[in-house]
Amino acid sequence: MRPSGAFLTGAAILAAAAVISALQVTRVALDPTVYRLMVLAGVNVTLAVSLNMVNGFTGQFSLGHAAFMGIGVYTTVFLVDRWGPAVYAAIPGPAGFRQVAVLLLLAVVGGAVAAAGGLLVGLPSLRLRGDYLAIVTLGFGEILRVFIQNVEVLGASRGYNITHTEVTPPTDALFFWVAALALAAVMVSRNLMMSGPGRAFLAVREDEIAAEAVGVNAYRAKVLAFVISAAFAGMAGVLSVTYNTYADPSIQSIGFLKSIEVVLMVVLGGLGSVSGAVMCAGIITVLPELLRSIDQYRMVVYSLMLILLMLGRPQGIFGTRELSWDRLRRRKAASTPRQ
Repeated sequence: MRPSGAFLTGAAILAAAAVISALQVTRVALDPTVYRLMVLAGVNVTLAVSLNMVNGFTGQFSLGHAAFMGIGVYTTVFLVDRWGPAVYAAIPGPAGFRQVAVLLLLAVVGGAVAAAGGLLVGLPSLRLRGDYLAIVTLGFGEILRVFIQNVEVLGASRGYNITHTEVTPPTDALFFWVAALALAAVMVSRNLMMSGPGRAFLAVREDEIAAEAVGVNAYRAKVLAFVISAAFAGMAGVLSVTYNTYADPSIQSIGFLKSIEVVLMVVLGGLGSVSGAVMCAGIITVLPELLRSIDQYRMVVYSLMLILLMLGRPQGIFGTRELSWDRLRRRKAASTPRQ
């Protein structure tokens, strides 16, 4: 996108999200199921775009992305339960302002803790490649999940309910912040891809040995991508648990199956395509709900559609291409007959 086009698109998305959140708070907007799907889709967009920085831009293969989301989730429930009311009371201003301030603080802390976890895992594991890296990241995710399920202070296998929901914005007002985080992930990812470090990511993806031969520090590039990706996943976890008000340590929420779901979004959209990650995050979030009318067959149909897509277009829907205003303008100019 050109800067003006990107700015206008982002402003329009945020304005629409603000209107939807405002109407939802006043109970005159969307059906609760539709609203929930929109929130989940926004969270999944952030997860898919952030994982694309690792799997798509640097050509690595991580299978533990849900673990970093889980770090954000449990950081949030722990902080809200222990210090949420005290921090809320210490912030001056009206209740709405204090709730937003607490949410932003949680997002910053949750993202930072997840980034630290990404650095801790990335420093030793990113010296590995291919299947070995996938096994290490998968193992980290399962270790974290089992650890959480056996720690009583985090709710163990029962999960953890947020008891002080009054210190964060109401769930009906969270869509704006979910959309803002998803938009931030997209913009950071796109701008990073066009920057010097982003070009280093792409060079490592194409040929790591050749990239190192021309002076690219491949190890540092991979670690940087891993840390940024983990930070966004942690912030997505903060917003997810703030909306659900419950932390679930199951495989489907922060374990192996959730990681596979996010990988699926990236692969189907096209490794390296931000636009593809965004589109498939929305599709994979909504599709199971659309197939609910054929309840006993919906997972079979869902799986079959994914298999057929991968057989017919293994490079993903977008491949490595992106949607952009420039491309649309060029096509429009090419289709306009000359006088």
